Amino acid sequence: MPCLRWIGAQGRGRVFPIYKSISTIGSAGGNDIALDAPGVAQWHAQIVFDGRDFSLDEVDPVAEIQVNQKRKRRARLAHNDHLLVGGAELVFSMLEEAEGPGRAGAQGDVSQAELTGLRKLYEFSQRLLVTRDVQTLLEALLDGAIEATGADKGFVVMLRETQTEVRAARNLRQENLPDAVRQLSDSILAKVIESRRPLIVHNAVDDTLFRSAASVMNLKLCSVMCAPLLSGGELLGLIYLGNDRVTHLFDPKALDILSVFAAQASMILKNTMVMETLRHGNAELEKKLKEQRFGEIIGSCDSMLKVFTKVQKVAPTDVSVLITGETGTGKELIAREIHNRSSRAQGPFVVINCGAIPENLMESELFGHVRGAFTGAVATRQGKFQAAHGGTLFLDEIGELPLALQVKLLRALQERVVTKVGDSKPERVDIRVIAATHRNLEEEIRKNAFREDLYYRLNVVNILLPPLRDRGDDVIVLARFLLQKYAAEMGSAIKGFTPNALIAVRKYDWPGNVRQLENRIKKALVLCDKSLVGPEDLDLNPENLTTIVALDKAKEDFQRRYILEVLERNNGNRTKTARDLGVDPRTIFRYLEKEGGPAPGGSFPEE
Repeated sequence: MPCLRWIGAQGRGRVFPIYKSISTIGSAGGNDIALDAPGVAQWHAQIVFDGRDFSLDEVDPVAEIQVNQKRKRRARLAHNDHLLVGGAELVFSMLEEAEGPGRAGAQGDVSQAELTGLRKLYEFSQRLLVTRDVQTLLEALLDGAIEATGADKGFVVMLRETQTEVRAARNLRQENLPDAVRQLSDSILAKVIESRRPLIVHNAVDDTLFRSAASVMNLKLCSVMCAPLLSGGELLGLIYLGNDRVTHLFDPKALDILSVFAAQASMILKNTMVMETLRHGNAELEKKLKEQRFGEIIGSCDSMLKVFTKVQKVAPTDVSVLITGETGTGKELIAREIHNRSSRAQGPFVVINCGAIPENLMESELFGHVRGAFTGAVATRQGKFQAAHGGTLFLDEIGELPLALQVKLLRALQERVVTKVGDSKPERVDIRVIAATHRNLEEEIRKNAFREDLYYRLNVVNILLPPLRDRGDDVIVLARFLLQKYAAEMGSAIKGFTPNALIAVRKYDWPGNVRQLENRIKKALVLCDKSLVGPEDLDLNPENLTTIVALDKAKEDFQRRYILEVLERNNGNRTKTARDLGVDPRTIFRYLEKEGGPAPGGSFPEE
């Protein structure tokens, strides 16, 4: 068997069998021929067997190599050639039988190769346990696979949807390779991506499948081995190893070793990539929050941008504002933002929920009372109007206020004077009033449930908040923000949402708006036992999502709602509504018949 004999005082006649297609020489412990001598680089040189001849090639371009006392960069070896590798003197022999692993013959050769692969696999597995950086993992994967299989270069190619991206490219000296994309065969990559099975190409230039490929011919490829990175049936990427000088380098044993490397890497790489995606997602979220935050409010859809513009215009003034919209849309946040941007920002912001206080106590809550004014009034107490002096009073759910109190509220707003219950002495207050309701106050006026004069006193400027379902991708940004916020407050280990959860969040109608989204996320943080929140944790199963209706039905529903909306704006005038919509008046009659009653506004006045 061919071998190298180390002569001189340091070597003391040690013999190294050459039983691999590529045998590395250097001072590092991972070399096939490890030489502990002065001047020997970590990865100094390599002996390559191409099936017929042995040659000595440099690996480190700075390291010195001599063959028969002549400096060489590459030389074909003959029996009894004398080599100088750094400070180590060696003799190459084609005949001498080596002691140690090589004496066992072919079976010993295979065992040695397997042991090398297992050792590198073990070292790589240890790295996996302590490394959580994707790039470091990929480089460790390549270094171990290259050394275990005899390749002289390797690549990790990751898949991004339909695109490929070279994430790591290394050589035998554990150096990063420039221009990695140009060194890969598109045809070989495509074959493994399509089949999802590992592949060996012994001589790509002569291979019937690949010799016609332009990339193979241009690169003059020899031995190539490629294995998929699979996790749960998902193709994450590929490991691609090659040697452009030696044909038939890789055998099924080498492919087995590479496949095990790929399997080991895939299990942890998937989790690491998820965490990396979350880190990027959090950074992106921070950026979006800076771009989309308006005070404590988050949004960037057109309807919210119009709200923000209106808030900026109305805040510096002292006019009354009525905020309308469905429950849970954030009306109090808008009211606070108006206060914070006003000249009253240093004054109090006082909130009273008109629907949460019993009717018999509401007057006292608004205006205060004196001691003895009623049973239980053991002391004089100021009301919300007095507490808001110099600041802003926010009347939430104003549509729930009883009619009897609406009269007193109107007087207080007009005169800016209030009187405590049981007292006769009026008190002047300096306040700004902002009201909010989810009710249609115009409809309440028609029902005689709300005073028209109070409505116009409150509704100097109206701000309509859009429902969450109409805010597009705002819901995704809000969901991520709320998860991050409450996970920190609760000390939860949950890091984010699964892709399917985000799809479900985007599709759901959210009838409870931001408040409902907030509550679902809090519940998921308490009950979810995974690191990522899934749609089932948010109770967003397919049956909970919006039902898809036929296009004709959807168009009919929209037309009906829009006609009724225009009718309401025109106070039930059918002729004007038909003219505004550009349709025959009989079309309006048909929709009214389907509704089974008169148009909004009561009667049908004609022009």
